[in-house]
Amino acid sequence: MRLLHTMLRVGNLERSIEFYTQVLGMQLLRQSENTDYKYTLAFVGYGPESEQAVLELTYNWGVDSYDLGNAYGHIALEVDDVYQACDAIRSRGGVISREPGPVKGGKTEIAFVKDPDGYAIELIQKKS
Repeated sequence: MRLLHTMLRVGNLERSIEFYTQVLGMQLLRQSENTDYKYTLAFVGYGPESEQAVLELTYNWGVDSYDLGNAYGHIALEVDDVYQACDAIRSRGGVISREPGPVKGGKTEIAFVKDPDGYAIELIQKKS
């Protein structure tokens, strides 16, 4: 078995594609519309779906926001330098919701970013 993707419902597909590609540096891998059921899918990631898990961004036509609930946690991304990654994300208009630093009670350096719909994305310093 292999993890294929995680799906997020988004309120504005173009805004979300711009965030994940321009702010987080992912690629738009594919996009499709279903006119019968009124939704559009966009798949974004850091490499081909055949090699890596990706994000499926689902836009249900006419729905501009969702209740994120309290069961969802976050998406985690490994970065080479968490401080540099935050500076780059901030310079591209991204929102850092937790500045870089050690995780509480540990040594791993982390930070958190919010996407345009409020989903949390954890940045984790790559271990050498």
